[in-house]
Amino acid sequence: MRHRSADGSMDLVQLRTFLAVFRTGSLTAGAAQVGLSQPTVTTQIQALERHLGRPLFERLPRGVTPTAAGHELAARVAGPLEELESVVSGASADRAAPPEPPVLLGGPAEMLAAKVLPALAPLVAEGVRITVATGLTEDLLTHLRSGALDLVFATSRPRGRIVLAEPLVDEEFLLVAAPSVAERIDIGRLRVEGPSALDGVPLVSYAADLPILRRYWRHVFGTRLETEPALIVGDLRAVLAAVSAGAGISVLPHYLCGRELADATLVTLLDPVDPPINTGFLARRVGAPSRPHVDLVRARLLEAARGWRSGCGESIRGDSEPGRSPGELPAATV
Repeated sequence: MRHRSADGSMDLVQLRTFLAVFRTGSLTAGAAQVGLSQPTVTTQIQALERHLGRPLFERLPRGVTPTAAGHELAARVAGPLEELESVVSGASADRAAPPEPPVLLGGPAEMLAAKVLPALAPLVAEGVRITVATGLTEDLLTHLRSGALDLVFATSRPRGRIVLAEPLVDEEFLLVAAPSVAERIDIGRLRVEGPSALDGVPLVSYAADLPILRRYWRHVFGTRLETEPALIVGDLRAVLAAVSAGAGISVLPHYLCGRELADATLVTLLDPVDPPINTGFLARRVGAPSRPHVDLVRARLLEAARGWRSGCGESIRGDSEPGRSPGELPAATV
């Protein structure tokens, strides 16, 4: 049923399509939400824009962002359309309610495995379905903006008006080694002279450009790290395993190596007063329709984060982290 107005200028289907694009920030994701093709959605949005005489969206390289006219129209029609939807759904209340779709969650593999998924296990046991995607933060945020993900654990603060980010947890980075390797290092000289005491000690790195190590050197030693890594492996859990086995030294987040430190499989080489800290954010899309299971996952992660205390090398932030540009650390390294 088209619900077309007498002059053929606007109809309820166009307005529903407009709201889907407004909430997802993407013509493609909006089309998927309302069950139409992307060209059809584009045609409907263009018809609305012609009728209003103003653009409703600014086209971006990835997705769209609402103009002032778009925000104004959304404010006017969202409430009435939702009331109409409730009337229609109430008329068919005798039908079985469809199951909640899976919550689409993205984040770095290491943090998801160590903290996030164990925190969400009770929800899964209670019937919440979750589909997880791993990868780099910028890639995952692109999927979030397009509506392909519902929530993202981001290792840098997302930019732009489409994504809302809540500071979730601070993570401390530590310079660590196996005890057998630490015994060969003059710790007193390291404290006094800095990294020259580490000459000849193999470095184990997450990536060829030593992003975590390089930041630690700059932050703690005030110098640039020039050494080539002896071992490169793109998974921090593998870095942890190699360092624990005596392959060399590395810098790791406390949440990942806390157990090894407790059982003395690893030791810290320094205890700086001001260690490097990285902030993790829980990101969601602005204007996305409310979904009970997405809200449950978000609430559970915020609750779990309160238990990730400083005793585990992490603490909840009450404010945002100033000064660090996105991409300072690799997105897969929280």
